Amino acid sequence: MAAVVTPGVDLLAKGAFLLSLPAFAAYAIGQINEHLRRTPIPTWILISTGIISVPTIAAARIILTRLKQRREAAALGAKMIPTAKGKWIGNADVFRTMQHNFLYGYPGDGLDELLKERGPVANLRVFWSDLVFTASPEHVKLILATDFENYVKGARFQRSMQDVLGVGVFNSDGKLDVLEFVSLTFLRDPLQEICGTFTRDRISDFELFDRHAEIVVHQLKSRLREGQPVDFQDLMGRFTLDSATEFLFGHCVHSLNAGLPYPHTVSYVPTNVQTPEKRLANDFSAAFLDAQFTISQRERYGPVWPLFEIFADKTKKPMKVVNAFIEPIITTAIAKKNSVHQEKEKVSEEGEGTLLDHLVQVTSDPKLLKDETLNIMLAGRDTTAATLTIVVYFLSQYPKVMERLRQEVLDHVGSTRRPTFDDIRDMKYLRAVLNETLRLYPIVPFNVRETVHATTWPNPDPNDKPFYIPAGTKTAYSVFMMHRRTDLWGPDAEEFDPDRFLDERVKKYLVKNSFIFLPFNAGPRICLGQQYAYNEMSFMLVRLMQNFSSISLELDAFPPGTLPPEEFKLAPGRKGIDKVWPKVTLTLYLAGGLWVKMQEANNA
Repeated sequence: MAAVVTPGVDLLAKGAFLLSLPAFAAYAIGQINEHLRRTPIPTWILISTGIISVPTIAAARIILTRLKQRREAAALGAKMIPTAKGKWIGNADVFRTMQHNFLYGYPGDGLDELLKERGPVANLRVFWSDLVFTASPEHVKLILATDFENYVKGARFQRSMQDVLGVGVFNSDGKLDVLEFVSLTFLRDPLQEICGTFTRDRISDFELFDRHAEIVVHQLKSRLREGQPVDFQDLMGRFTLDSATEFLFGHCVHSLNAGLPYPHTVSYVPTNVQTPEKRLANDFSAAFLDAQFTISQRERYGPVWPLFEIFADKTKKPMKVVNAFIEPIITTAIAKKNSVHQEKEKVSEEGEGTLLDHLVQVTSDPKLLKDETLNIMLAGRDTTAATLTIVVYFLSQYPKVMERLRQEVLDHVGSTRRPTFDDIRDMKYLRAVLNETLRLYPIVPFNVRETVHATTWPNPDPNDKPFYIPAGTKTAYSVFMMHRRTDLWGPDAEEFDPDRFLDERVKKYLVKNSFIFLPFNAGPRICLGQQYAYNEMSFMLVRLMQNFSSISLELDAFPPGTLPPEEFKLAPGRKGIDKVWPKVTLTLYLAGGLWVKMQEANNA
């Protein structure tokens, strides 16, 4: 059996060759001198030369690159971006602080302070590698729309993500998404054939939501009648997993039918009977989160991330579970398509059928099918589950908002009727509650691209020069931080107030600059499933409002160490207000879940 080469060993092997070149050069010179019968060079000089030459060459390269960048900036009439001033060589202390904040802080910790200190754009420049960071809509617009072709994920990003995301939408460059993936196979109209699945309001989608929402409500009532709280984040993970697997594959894993977890305070946990399939669905959720954490850490470590995986590829174990879940579904779909005993399945022009039904018509490559469906599951499942979780958290903290939302639902739909497309479209406050949640807690809080060519970014100060961005520069941006800027959203930007999407503040802020609100990305890579997500989230909230009249947060049920640290209470804004601890992998989630109790509505 061939030896498994870990990412760290691979990097060291490549680095060892490069680092040995100066020593070999010095040795070669010595051999030439000896051959020419000159005075041999002492061994200690050869060794010292080899050792010293490595940092000398590296330092010279860094200095020359920086000088070249300054000349290019001057030629473009631009200025270099202010750099974070660390105390350690290579800004190693900046790197250490950012890692600590990621593990133990609040999203944006350290970056807020950096922008206040260095200006609207800052260069973290960790280990002499440029990493430009911004939370300005003008710059985000350039990255996502007006200068789209100049910003790519880049080879380094793709390498760090490929063990989990493969060649799927989250790990592709340019306009390559589900649309282009299918267009590569020369479909007549891929938008009509595939993406209609996401963009068209279909009765079958609402039937699907209703089946799974009914189980959610039943599970909630059963557990709450025991007097026990429910981890709503776990419950929404199951709801969206069941909905996503049925929608994407036509094969529901029925994770909602498995036993819900009890809080850690319960000494005796009843034994829930679970089939192997249901256990696999539960294991999938935990493994997928673990895999996402690993690849998000890789990106934060930068080009040296393989050094943290010298002994093992940390994605292997969780992805074994993920693959065990998804690969049999892909295999079955391919076998069904290739079966000689049944007519080749046709997908209707109306867009009915699952996404997998569409994809297997144009490719039988199991890797491509797995990568795309897994990426779409991440986009459609994790993001929706997290948003619904945070909406319910806000409803527990703002009872007047819940009262008003519930009244709107009862006025439009009543206490039992299933909502229609028109119902959901007409419930303006429901959409405002969702938008305000997505504003304060966008589910992809941070993102990164890489420049292809050198460019410039506008300076908010009209009297100052634009900012110079070198080619091959990592450009990171945060809609999380942008959505909370008081100069963009007003002095109450940190407050949860759905009315800001209904009153005069819409014209004052949002209409003036639509790029200040980007929960679903923008430009050529805008989320294709945006309307589907709104429909699914709205449907679930309608069913909750019909069945429950109030929600309370149960802090004692949270696992130890998952509530915000005491020092958070001293911080300004939501960091000091919120009673839950938001965490980030590729997407946002709450540490420890969301343990709540709900009061059943009296609809008599």
